[in-house]
Amino acid sequence: MDGFFLFPFFVLIGLIAGILGSMIGVGGGIIISPALTFLGLSPPQVASTSLFAVSSTSISSTLAYAKSNKIQYMLGIKMALLSIPGAIIGSYFSTSIDPAYFKALLAIILVATGVYLIYKKSMINGNSLSFESTWVKILFFSSTFVAGIISSLFGIGGGVIFVPLMIMIIGLTMYLAAPTSQFILMITSLVGLTTHIILGNPQYLPAILLSIGAFVGAQIGSRLSPKLSEQKLRLILGIAFIGIAIRLILDFYEVSKVTIVS
Repeated sequence: MDGFFLFPFFVLIGLIAGILGSMIGVGGGIIISPALTFLGLSPPQVASTSLFAVSSTSISSTLAYAKSNKIQYMLGIKMALLSIPGAIIGSYFSTSIDPAYFKALLAIILVATGVYLIYKKSMINGNSLSFESTWVKILFFSSTFVAGIISSLFGIGGGVIFVPLMIMIIGLTMYLAAPTSQFILMITSLVGLTTHIILGNPQYLPAILLSIGAFVGAQIGSRLSPKLSEQKLRLILGIAFIGIAIRLILDFYEVSKVTIVS
């Protein structure tokens, strides 16, 4: 962690995460957390350090999107209030989860995110749900709470849950869902990060470097968003996430095999 050569690496990862996270609304942590995991950080260090950058990305994106009036503030505040308790709980969970199982669960989330990104159009089109239904309301409220747990447990933000919920249940367009997701992520990630800081989990130097890159990247991403093909971007990211997940699963398998032998 002290190698000088890692300094530009952290800034670069933060920059990439900020650009992509801002453009697709799922949070840059989905890129940062696997990178930190491969560097050998413990689960609470991964989650808390990544949340620094997620907070930076979401703040930067929110500031950029606010100027264009794309954020649905009342909806965002309601969803944030539902996710805040989950964010606090997730921070505590991260301190007790086994690193091997952390990798396995992170791999599952990456696969789910990858599949969602690749098939998002077919999954969402024609599959809207009525918020008038009691079961749909339960799904919406519980999923928002779980998104808070996932955000702080893995440091990835809950955008991969927030965006589909707003599109499929609330009926927002992607044009409004992604900016609103960043607003929710800003609140949720800051609460989770504060809890992690109280617990003494973050690695501050990497966190600062990641945050610098993420803040700049989010500004770039919010400007590139209308100019690039979202479909191609989602396809590339989806395949990449599934590939990273396979690597994490192989790591989990190797650790499990060593444990059984010993």
